[in-house]
Amino acid sequence: MINLSDQKPFASGSNRHCYRHPGIPGRCLKVIRPENIEARYQRQMPLKKLLGKSRINDNTQEQRAHQQSAIVSLIKRGHESCVWKHLPRFYGETSTSLGSANESELLLDDHGEPAQTLESYLQQHGFDTPIKAASERFCEWLENTGILTRNLLPHNLVVTLRNDQPELFLVDGLGAPGAQNKLAAIPAWRKRYITRRINRFYKRIAWELSDRKRSWEDSQQL
Repeated sequence: MINLSDQKPFASGSNRHCYRHPGIPGRCLKVIRPENIEARYQRQMPLKKLLGKSRINDNTQEQRAHQQSAIVSLIKRGHESCVWKHLPRFYGETSTSLGSANESELLLDDHGEPAQTLESYLQQHGFDTPIKAASERFCEWLENTGILTRNLLPHNLVVTLRNDQPELFLVDGLGAPGAQNKLAAIPAWRKRYITRRINRFYKRIAWELSDRKRSWEDSQQL
């Protein structure tokens, strides 16, 4: 068991804390915040509560997402490096003093610190030429691999250098809801699904850079 009792998270979301692995440099541990899982569960409609808590456990969802057909197929065909071109390497579940954690590659900047989120980058630099090119390469990778994601939100993507140029990596939001995951067996449906995610990604970037007088929910309807 990995002891995290003296560790502080380097990042936290609504549902998980992210810690540096104390024993293996270059890896991170994502630990569920159980109080938030319980709060989300209690807000569910009675029928949805029957489905249990695993459906709102981000670690469980992430583990399933890495078993999606596109990723499994690429690895079986010897194209594992293509999978990790825009995803941090995933090492599965491990035990810690704070509960089960998902262990994955920790993406760093050139100072050895956790890589900057796309959200932060946009605030500092806007949608400049290097990050536009990085976004295009990321979206092309989605289209070519058929890997499914949820909505592509700038705070779930990080910017890190590869071959002296910035690249985007998706650190959260991999996979799709169960029904969509099954429909993805139909190539035309999978293509439409990914295209919608990409279009919404660019809309979100435009919204991030706007005056935000209109909410994101309303902006999606335009």
